[in-house]
Amino acid sequence: MQTRHFAQLIMLSALWGGSFPLIRIAAPAFGPWGMAGLRCGLAALVLALIMVVLKERWPARSAWPRLGVLSVLTIAAPFVLFNWAGLVIPAGYSAILNATAPLFSMLGAAVMGDERLTGRRLTGCVLGFGGVALLVRLGPVAVDTKVVLAALACIVASASYGVGAVLMKRATLTQQPLGASAVAHVGAMLVLALPTAATLPAMRPTAAAVLVVLALGMVTSGLMYWISMRLMREIPATAATSAALMIPLFGVSWGALFLAEPVTSGMLPGALLVLAATALITGFNPFRRRAA
Repeated sequence: MQTRHFAQLIMLSALWGGSFPLIRIAAPAFGPWGMAGLRCGLAALVLALIMVVLKERWPARSAWPRLGVLSVLTIAAPFVLFNWAGLVIPAGYSAILNATAPLFSMLGAAVMGDERLTGRRLTGCVLGFGGVALLVRLGPVAVDTKVVLAALACIVASASYGVGAVLMKRATLTQQPLGASAVAHVGAMLVLALPTAATLPAMRPTAAAVLVVLALGMVTSGLMYWISMRLMREIPATAATSAALMIPLFGVSWGALFLAEPVTSGMLPGALLVLAATALITGFNPFRRRAA
């Protein structure tokens, strides 16, 4: 993996890391289904406009059913599940559970025969989960049925992301990332159209919630999905999803910078473990010399 690839993973992690606190702000105002539908609609609009500006052609209609699977696995289902979980559990819990996505991607790629399951990658996953545990210090939450179901929702969403990433990688081999990203969000928007319309009367939008949905839809959904698909053309799906391991790291950083949340000395080993885990899974080594 080249340095620019690793830098893009860090950028994705930084932006996606901020999405979980934002979900906590907007989900109560729009509801899980409505927020997901609006987010997908905004992302589809932004990507379609970029396609017009760049004069890029839409994928052939024959490819739309396969891209529709991506719509459900990597967009619609995770959005709704994480939105619902955001009504029940703290953002930190969701971020931690989201960090399991690379493990599901690695297992999915191995089962589908796309990647080899190596000891280095397994070690990276173990180190990553250990680092996440050290990084984020969560307050006590009473364990009840809703909390358990919310945690399971996050795990299912992460599994959906992970397995879907393998299919995203395959899609990049035959489709342009921008067109594929646009079609995937159009498909997700259509899947969520009826549930979103049904929940319109119950929505109670605030100014802050509207700004959050705009940011999530246009930036962390549309633009970042496109960037992640471009990245997947050049690196394995498991390596691309390893960005999820760094999301809790950035969640802590944003909290310290903008919310004055405390940063303890115990977080440093966790941060180092997460970075080491990402390097193991991706194969990135900044000290390796390139062949002449």
